[in-house]
Amino acid sequence: MIEVTCNDRLGKKVRVKCEPDDTVGDFKMLLAAQIGTSHEKIVLKKGYTVFKDHITLADYEIHNESNLELYYS
Repeated sequence: MIEVTCNDRLGKKVRVKCEPDDTVGDFKMLLAAQIGTSHEKIVLKKGYTVFKDHITLADYEIHNESNLELYYS
């Protein structure tokens, strides 16, 4: 189990517990349940990389205590 922090840069920081073999789409659903937003409106980025829903967190090298940028579409 890993814990990933998502920051929307508007003052909201959310910590989500998940598994490394979860897909980004699964992670978005967990995140959406915590912040009360539709998972379809969430865009996750790190730097200039936009994460795609069908790839696992481990493939993107997202580990425990990683930080992701949270945007809304």
